[in-house]
Order: sequence, then C-alpha cells, then structure tokens
Amino acid sequence: MSFGSTLKRFFTWWHGQSFGTQLFTWRNGTKVGEDAQGNVYYRNADDSKRWVIFNGEIEATRIDPDWHGWLHRIWDQPPSERPLVHRPWEKPHQENLTGTAMAYAPKGSIRRAAPAEMKDYDAWQPE
Repeated sequence: MSFGSTLKRFFTWWHGQSFGTQLFTWRNGTKVGEDAQGNVYYRNADDSKRWVIFNGEIEATRIDPDWHGWLHRIWDQPPSERPLVHRPWEKPHQENLTGTAMAYAPKGSIRRAAPAEMKDYDAWQPE
C-alpha cells in the first residue's frame, strides 16, 4: 500500500473503510456473511451494532435488499443463515443509476440519443 493510499484511508471514509472502522471491526466484529458484490456484513457480540464493509465504492444503493432488511432490523437472522424466498417476478437488485449515463430517460427526454417527436404538443408562438 502506497503512502498516498494509506494517508487517504486515514483521513477519508468514502474510498473504503477507515482505520477506525478497520480497528473496530477487528476488535468487535463477527462476520455474518457476504453478498454477491463482495460487500461483507458484520455484527458485534451482543448484536447491538450491525454494519457493512463495502467492496469498492461506498454507495448505499449497492446493498442487496435482503441484507438491507437485516442491517435495519426488519428481520433478525441474516440472509446467510436464513435466505429469503424470492418470487419469480422479482427483478435482481440494481444500484441507483441517477446521475449516470445509464439513468432512466423517459420517451421524449432530451437525454435520449433520438428523442421521440412530440406530436401531441404545440408550442405557443407570439403573434
């Protein structure tokens, strides 16, 4: 690890876990599971704290819905111990794409490569 990345880890949290989080996890954390993206989930001995160490970018929408429910105490057992039953109509988890090139753009949006022609609208023209 280079000096720059070590310094970045010491003073920032958005590039990965900080030294404080790493130390807390090492001293108090018990690994309970990992999701498909490589995010690792922990809890302390009395289960009063639950947290995630992200694999890569720290973005809350990268947490799978199953693990989100466990982190926020919607259910007590983590998906690694008691997997949730998924329905055939459920779509796979997708992170929030707002602000990216892959964000949803409705028909007629100027962000589309070829916006739809708006035939149901006549712009007002002054006389």
